[in-house]
Amino acid sequence: MFDSFPAGASQRMDRPAYHADLGRIYTSGIGFLNKLERGQHFKERGFASWEAFAAGDWHRALSLADEGREEYAEELRRAEQLGVSHRRLRVVEFPVTPYVQWELFVLRVRVDLGDDIRILDAREISNIEQSRPVPEVVILDDVVMYGVVYDDDGNPDGANRYTDRSLIQETNLGFDTLYERGEGFHEFFEREIEPLPPPKAATSRQGSPDLR
Repeated sequence: MFDSFPAGASQRMDRPAYHADLGRIYTSGIGFLNKLERGQHFKERGFASWEAFAAGDWHRALSLADEGREEYAEELRRAEQLGVSHRRLRVVEFPVTPYVQWELFVLRVRVDLGDDIRILDAREISNIEQSRPVPEVVILDDVVMYGVVYDDDGNPDGANRYTDRSLIQETNLGFDTLYERGEGFHEFFEREIEPLPPPKAATSRQGSPDLR
């Protein structure tokens, strides 16, 4: 699964070019967007809830977690108007990292608005990840696929753009397989996240994928 991805031919795009290209393809008549999120330590600079989390103010971070509610709702309304279905699969390692603990509170807002997000326990794909982690990608139908790129400090720094349809189809098939193995968001959240105490450390090291 995902065997061809590491050697796939791609075009490097900086962040503005990536966003512009994604926006153009997104409105071109595609049918779906799939997002596979694998990293466990991200940064969300400029997002007030994350800034509070990174500063160690857990209670304020949670109070601000729904700050993007209107933006998320508009995003979903636009997707419905365009006929684009969204699916996100969030892989979670155990013990749950402080970042993922925080992120799932934010993602809960999206799920409550109707976003389709499932959770996959990383232990269930250990056999698939013997050589490398599953890729962190955004896939638009069978037209284009983006692997998000980060700078040395872990901030989002554009993406690698893939257009080989056989590679995109193979990656989509892998996504579909893992998505079917995923668990409903609320079931996972209520069992694994809600009972956790506030994280002791709220500092993250890597960058975050776009499309929060």
